[in-house]
Amino acid sequence: MEQGKRAVAWIDEKAQALIDLSDRIWEYAEVGLQEMKSATDQADFLRAEGFEIESGVAGMPSAFVASWGSGKPVIAFLGEYDALPGITQKPIPVKAPHRTGAPGHGCGHNLLGVGAVGAAAAMKREMEEQGIPGTVRYYGCPAEETLVGKVFMVKAGLFEDVDAAITWHPSSLNAAWNNSSNAMNSVKFTFHGRTAHAAGDPHHGRSALDAVELMNVGANYLREHIIEKARIHYVITDGGGEPNVVPAHAQVWYYVRAPERHQVEEIYAWLLDIARGAALMTGTIWDVKFLVGCYNYLPSKPINALLHKYMEQIGPNRWTEDELEFARKMNESFAPGQKEAGLKAAKVPAEVFTQLINDTIIPPKDDEPPMAGSTDVGDVSWVTPTGQFGTATGVLGQPGHSWQVTACSGMSIGHKGMLQAAKVMALAGLELVTNPAELAKAREAWTEQTKDHPYKTPVPEGVEPPLDQLPKH
Repeated sequence: MEQGKRAVAWIDEKAQALIDLSDRIWEYAEVGLQEMKSATDQADFLRAEGFEIESGVAGMPSAFVASWGSGKPVIAFLGEYDALPGITQKPIPVKAPHRTGAPGHGCGHNLLGVGAVGAAAAMKREMEEQGIPGTVRYYGCPAEETLVGKVFMVKAGLFEDVDAAITWHPSSLNAAWNNSSNAMNSVKFTFHGRTAHAAGDPHHGRSALDAVELMNVGANYLREHIIEKARIHYVITDGGGEPNVVPAHAQVWYYVRAPERHQVEEIYAWLLDIARGAALMTGTIWDVKFLVGCYNYLPSKPINALLHKYMEQIGPNRWTEDELEFARKMNESFAPGQKEAGLKAAKVPAEVFTQLINDTIIPPKDDEPPMAGSTDVGDVSWVTPTGQFGTATGVLGQPGHSWQVTACSGMSIGHKGMLQAAKVMALAGLELVTNPAELAKAREAWTEQTKDHPYKTPVPEGVEPPLDQLPKH
């Protein structure tokens, strides 16, 4: 039997079961570290397919690893399933909350995880029938949106024996990702002062809110003196109670991003000095809670070349008139010029501009600028060669983390892109497990990328997954 034929056929046979699993997770819409139902359903599916399940790994109840086979090589598929708060939406092309104020899959992780589940199970089925040696793993990774899951899974050593990793992401374009991402630190600064009557006795108060605001002023002036591609952003999570009470407690949550890990660390050290200065200026004391840090993504161009090859072999999806009409209606929700600006920034071929939903395969580029965002896939890519790509699961022009993404992730456009991705990943995984030359090529390129900067976890000693952020029951 031609290699991969059985795996692709299995995905076609199981298409409705995979869609149903994705739709259940879309309906659950659980935010990071709370994805117990989503993780359980995925683990149950893989258990029924013959995988062994290890749950609650790396200190996170909703993290798990599913394994089948034995020995080398070990090929890993990365899955996610966390939703975003407040992006609830029905699977229709006009804004309509599914459940008011609820989370929603505005990044398509219901599709991401199930696509990778399908790839792992399909690859296992073909290896089993053909007697191909090796190990297939699926990593159920929680809390990607807060960049937690994979960082702590890497820290726990769960990828130490992995020969190569493959993942994908729901997108509006069919393309392998040869660009990097930003490294990042996520940190909360808390200031402690002294209460007093804000009108009658202000001189006895020490305002923690003043410290937060002065820190933010300092951070905003810092922007002038950091590299252009760095990013600093924050939210005040606690600003006091009532105006007539000098706040004794206030907190601000910062993200620091930059293209390289060492740049993040340099900017973060400066930010610590700014916090120290704010406390001195206000007569307060302060403490810092380091939540998580992550590395920039190192694209494996050899693995991405395989992914592109199999994207072309599988081919892009063809869209029905109903799906195109869905896209036309959704286009009405976009700001003027939004679609064109996004496509220009992505430097896509000219023919894509006239499409409603991408129906071509975009060739990978070697000179792509880094993504402004961050992903905990980055940490995996520093410990094993990691390929990543996107398939069209939504409408061209849709913004990330939006109700439009949530809508497409719960209907046929998203389903088709998910099944396409599962087939591509299964075929690339089979190539890596049966072709030692391709695996060696990926390992050689990765060794060259990392030789001068060996991976060291960005998480300080003693820091555990931020389970304290979970709601108390």
